[in-house]
Amino acid sequence: MEELEAGLYLVSTPIGNLEDITLRALRVLRQADLIAAEDTRRTFKLLKVYEIEKPLTSYHDHNKERKAPRLIEEMRKGKKVALVSDAGTPGISDPAYHLVRMALQEGMKVVPIPGPSAPIAAIQVSGLPPDRFAFEGFLPRKKGKRDRRLEELREEKRTIILFEAPHRLLPSLRSILEILGDRRAAICRELTKRFEEVLRGTVSELIGEVEKREPRGEMVVVVEGRCAARQ
Repeated sequence: MEELEAGLYLVSTPIGNLEDITLRALRVLRQADLIAAEDTRRTFKLLKVYEIEKPLTSYHDHNKERKAPRLIEEMRKGKKVALVSDAGTPGISDPAYHLVRMALQEGMKVVPIPGPSAPIAAIQVSGLPPDRFAFEGFLPRKKGKRDRRLEELREEKRTIILFEAPHRLLPSLRSILEILGDRRAAICRELTKRFEEVLRGTVSELIGEVEKREPRGEMVVVVEGRCAARQ
């Protein structure tokens, strides 16, 4: 079995179904000296399923400025640090980027351990063109800023992938309809989980569906690009 060197390992973890983890990810987690997690409680449950007992420490948006130097110091001492997000691939709409930049500036080894990714899973099942896409993460919460971001995307030809929270889904869909038009889209909810659901249709049709029931769970919204919308 290959032994890890000191450094930072970006370990992708399941976005829902706990079976969606690679053998390599499990090996790295078992060999790591320390696991830095966005939510230690959530990561503890994953480790318990696979009988992995390793020290856990928190690393998230609210403590990244303070915690990153400490993790760098652990690597300087020869430690192998595994970084995991709440779910999916570290560095995609989470604070991993801050630590990665610092580790690279310090000459540390940084290794990706690929695996589950909600944006990729969503575009796979959306029914929209997957060959070229633009990932935009979360739209701004306030309508003015959200609308300005969407204005920037009005002429985007690639398929657009967004993250959205349940309580902000309807306002965001209405802004998309107002600014981008009534394009084809998909709402991918609770991907790989028990209540996985994909709603497909035009934006106006999806608004109608969301108005009928309270949205719940983690969501990815996929919207077709400008050229596809005019075909």
